[in-house]
Amino acid sequence: MASAPGPDPLGDSSEDERPKWDNKLQYLLSCVGFAVGLGNIWRFPYLCQSHGGGAFLIPYLIALAFEGIPLFHIELAIGQRLRRGSIGVWKAISPYLGGVGLGCFTASFLISLYYNTVLTWVLWYLLNSFQHPLPWSTCPLNLNQTGFVEECQGSSSVSYFWYRQTLNITADIDYSGSIQWRLLACLAACWAVLYLCVIRGIESTGKVIYFTALFPYLVLTIFLIRGLTLPGATEGLIYLFTPNMQTLQSPRVWLDAATQIFFSLSLAFGGHIALASYNPPRNDCEKDAVTIALVNSMTSLYASIAVFSVLGFKAANDYGHCLDRNILSLTNEFDFPDQSISRDEYAAVLTHLNATHPERLAGLHLESCRLQDFLDKVLRAWPCCLRLARGGRHWLWRSGQLHTGPADPRGPCSRLRWAGPQGSGLMVPEPSGPGPTAQAGCRLLKKRRFLSLRGALCCPGTALMEQVQHLTQGQEGVRAHVSQRRPCWCVCPSMRSVSVCVKLGRPVHVCPSAAVRVLQSASGTGLAFIVFTEAILHMPGAPAWAVLFFAMLFTLGLSSMFGNIEGVITPLLDMGVLPRRVPKEALTGTVCLLCFLVATCFTLQSGNYWLEVFDKYAASLNLIIFAFFEVIGVVYVYGMERFCDDIEWMTGRRPGLYWRVTWKFISPLLLLTIFVAYIIFLVWTTLSYKAWNPQYKQFPSRQEKSYPGWVQAICGLLSFLPALLVPGVAMAQLPIWRRRKQENVQQNMRLKLQVSEVFDSEVR
Repeated sequence: MASAPGPDPLGDSSEDERPKWDNKLQYLLSCVGFAVGLGNIWRFPYLCQSHGGGAFLIPYLIALAFEGIPLFHIELAIGQRLRRGSIGVWKAISPYLGGVGLGCFTASFLISLYYNTVLTWVLWYLLNSFQHPLPWSTCPLNLNQTGFVEECQGSSSVSYFWYRQTLNITADIDYSGSIQWRLLACLAACWAVLYLCVIRGIESTGKVIYFTALFPYLVLTIFLIRGLTLPGATEGLIYLFTPNMQTLQSPRVWLDAATQIFFSLSLAFGGHIALASYNPPRNDCEKDAVTIALVNSMTSLYASIAVFSVLGFKAANDYGHCLDRNILSLTNEFDFPDQSISRDEYAAVLTHLNATHPERLAGLHLESCRLQDFLDKVLRAWPCCLRLARGGRHWLWRSGQLHTGPADPRGPCSRLRWAGPQGSGLMVPEPSGPGPTAQAGCRLLKKRRFLSLRGALCCPGTALMEQVQHLTQGQEGVRAHVSQRRPCWCVCPSMRSVSVCVKLGRPVHVCPSAAVRVLQSASGTGLAFIVFTEAILHMPGAPAWAVLFFAMLFTLGLSSMFGNIEGVITPLLDMGVLPRRVPKEALTGTVCLLCFLVATCFTLQSGNYWLEVFDKYAASLNLIIFAFFEVIGVVYVYGMERFCDDIEWMTGRRPGLYWRVTWKFISPLLLLTIFVAYIIFLVWTTLSYKAWNPQYKQFPSRQEKSYPGWVQAICGLLSFLPALLVPGVAMAQLPIWRRRKQENVQQNMRLKLQVSEVFDSEVR
């Protein structure tokens, strides 16, 4: 960078030979394609709904204004000014910051490995969508052709196709299994397509980006128009955006908003620095940063509306089928004519029969059909479920009312509805029947501390520990323990399990982490390959919608991979790892081939477990650390005034008070806060994973298992090894600094001796 407006003194002699974008639109689309990825489709809607609906937009926009856009501006400005990749940029600012660039390079490499594997799964589903009926619409027959496969019957046809026919997943990460050749072929195809797109750098990606960046918006618009015309779409959108301001009292909401902004904009990957380095020096990077960040956020909202309108349709469809099953039971029991009861008339008929034939009606064991319940099921995956059958009776808290009746061992376990704002507490009205849980004065309490939500069920004279253990036995992820603390608080920062904490004569405190966990299958791969694929089955012309959906995901991921791979290749080109006579195509091919070979581990039967390990631990903490050092390096090492001088030279405007305050104070403090909160989260989180195990007694729920020791060691390496490059490179510079200092001292002494000799000769 230049200390004063003018040509860049740190630029090399090959600056004029550096490729340039054909036009400004290519650059903007490339940055948008890199920032807008799969997370905008399957993570932001989940966070928005689970953290208070429309209320989540408040912390999200605050994080965007004070964290996302300022950091994004720094990356675009620094790449454009120095016209180098991540490694070259930070070495030019200070040799001691070379580890930041090397760490960004390493993170981009690791992310590229598993991100393209997700595209492998998308490609597999895309290829299977060109058939009718869709292969995940029905369960396959068993070997004897006498019935359906037991594993599929025990789960669903959609889950079976994902876990068995696609992943062929093992029941334990310790057992790697064999390579799935169909996935290996798709992985090779994905890397081949990516290589053809990036073969000549921005010269080739600049042509492809017109399609890969714009096609997803076309598909989202088609899904939005179709989704809004489907029954249940309005209910799905109301479910998504209904604001719940009380959730803003939870620190976890603010933490998730800040991290979503951070990763959604692909900060600290090195890709944006690489893309900006091909800009002309006088480009308005400030305007670009604001524009791209706003487009990214608006895309998240746009995608949420499209996704939840379709999921609302699925919930309405399931609700209609529930009514149809109950209507059929009533028709058979009371000999009504076929199709004499419509869905609209069902409630009136049920009320009449409940008044005239209550015994016969009770014997039918009709399902409880409420649209809100099916919205919970589709969008939240499952409610918390505990058995409360006591004294020959059971109590069911559903839809704001207490239902009691004879205990039915064949029926489902009683469902305890998470009450309060987004499940911030557990409300169980006092059962009127006998049993050890029959106490007076039960009421909902809401407590929030630290990172976790804590609900409290206050029941004086609570049952003994043995009774609590009986209440929770057989329930997945439920722990019961006695605490000697007063009061008996249950801390669940991992948000992975339900903990019942009880002490005789003390309140029962339930940590409602299930209220957070219930949305897992409605986000990430669960949304793309299970929930949404099942919703597509109910749409007319399902194969066409499946082709559109997975083609959209593929182009979204492909455009994001352009930025990831540029974050790897551009630094290598700048460092000259290959002689100039070797063409760029050879280096690009070598990188893609190496990534393909390393990523073959994800095509093993245990590959999904390893992809989750990389996704959780390879990037999150490291990128936060790199972003923090980026801000510190620019503002405090290079200097705020010099940086502002450079921006004024590039844009013609000097950064205002907003930029200077956020760069110097707010953004570093926010990143430091996120870092500390994330470390606390990791400390309290149990290193575990959820295995798909047909032999598990709670199947089709996934079995939670702890990682073996050797896998935990790999998790630790992925979490901290890239970040250790920062102090490692800085320490490696110390001997070089000492040697240069000694050379300077010796050179100064020689100069003094020469001057002294000249002076003596003149005197003589």
